[in-house]
Amino acid sequence: MKLWIYSCCAGILLTACNNGQQTGKEQHNDSVAVYLTTADQQQLFAKQSGVARGKDTAVINIRMDSSQQFQEIEGFGAAMTGSSAYVVHQYMSPSQRQALLEDLFGTEKGIGINYIRMSIGASDFSTSPYSYDDMPAGQRDDSLKHFTIEHDEKEVVPVLKQVIAINPDIHIMGSPWSAPGWMKTSGKLEGGSLRPDAYDVYARYFVKYIRAFGEEGIKITALTVQNEPQYEAMYPTMKMTAPEQGKFIKDHLGPLLEKEGLSGQTKIMLFDHNWNSPEYPISILDDSLIAKYTAGAAFHCYEGAVGAMSKVHDAHPEKGLYFTECSGGSWSPVFADNLQYMVSQLLIGTVNNWSKNVLLWNMALDEKNGPTTNQPGTGEGNRGCMTCRGVVTVNSENGEVTRNVEYYALAHFSKFVHPGAKRIYSSKLTDKGVENVAFLNTDGSRVMVVINTTKQDQNFSVSEQDNVYEYALKPGAVVTLVWR
Repeated sequence: MKLWIYSCCAGILLTACNNGQQTGKEQHNDSVAVYLTTADQQQLFAKQSGVARGKDTAVINIRMDSSQQFQEIEGFGAAMTGSSAYVVHQYMSPSQRQALLEDLFGTEKGIGINYIRMSIGASDFSTSPYSYDDMPAGQRDDSLKHFTIEHDEKEVVPVLKQVIAINPDIHIMGSPWSAPGWMKTSGKLEGGSLRPDAYDVYARYFVKYIRAFGEEGIKITALTVQNEPQYEAMYPTMKMTAPEQGKFIKDHLGPLLEKEGLSGQTKIMLFDHNWNSPEYPISILDDSLIAKYTAGAAFHCYEGAVGAMSKVHDAHPEKGLYFTECSGGSWSPVFADNLQYMVSQLLIGTVNNWSKNVLLWNMALDEKNGPTTNQPGTGEGNRGCMTCRGVVTVNSENGEVTRNVEYYALAHFSKFVHPGAKRIYSSKLTDKGVENVAFLNTDGSRVMVVINTTKQDQNFSVSEQDNVYEYALKPGAVVTLVWR
């Protein structure tokens, strides 16, 4: 049995054995690759050399069983916000841009990101506030004859096309921060709710969006109905209660997507807000007439605890769960702290609580954590997040790239866990400080990611049937093991 090691966390793979006995004939799928990242950044998603066989002497044992399978995984990634597309398109030379996108989305030499979230119109990370059908104050456009994605044709569309050329099978999720202002009680992009007399036209707005991007060769595979529907701010936002969201899906969006032949291509997801309100999606899914149109519920990290996702699963195990946003930022500058939170809570934690994907916030920002959406004529940020950090940072002067902790956390999953993989059984040893999650890919390869959340070295072993692999992991380190 061959064992190869790649490392991102100053771990040392001690042994690989078959109950202490050599098999006599090696199997093609018995080699194990290892990638490591350490809390001190001495190893960053680094490939390790092989080690000798030995006996299993670890006190902590993780049992992995690929016959016990759970949810299907759709992918790992982040949001290609308007700001992300802007810095990639405007600050980088063509060769720099291609190299970065190959690194992020390439499945051979890159880290294989395979899921993108984009805003439908502006978010707090766009170069200006806009929708796809803006009208002068007091005017409406119920025919949507002024609908246009012209604003996104400057940076978002070209960058997405370049990504698709690298990874044609990538998932793209659309999320609106606001309906056009003339559809809302506020009369503007900031704040307010969807007017009852605009439900029908807003559903048609979604169809126009899906088709407009489809004509550009950009397939929208999922929608959330409203980003953070329980929140209003000084940037594009829109409140939408659970009853309002349910009515909009049941009577307008769901039937229209079905009528237009788009329901098979584009999933509808509920909620898209924090862990602290699982009752919001549960109350909608309790209505079977709404639930039939939806794939499940999406969550963010900013309030509550990750276990809320399992509450929704327990209430509606037939529906999928999705994790669609969390951001690191300058408020938390310590690499080790961020690595542990992201891997433990956002990646291992969400998947072990039934998430089918994991998406972080901005894919790329500049060295000033921007640009953020500016109010016309002010040049000032409009009170969106001024301290959020991207997966990578692109220097506005020379286009040079800094890979942030988010990049390495994602890489431990996106590189090896492919769309269609199933989460499989692995012993949950949170109380031992060895948190883990395991997957079975469609090609038969198995993947396990382990983090040591303690302040001391941890020796552990992984057993799969009769095969045992022993590993020593330093405090705060993350390791990915891949059985080919």
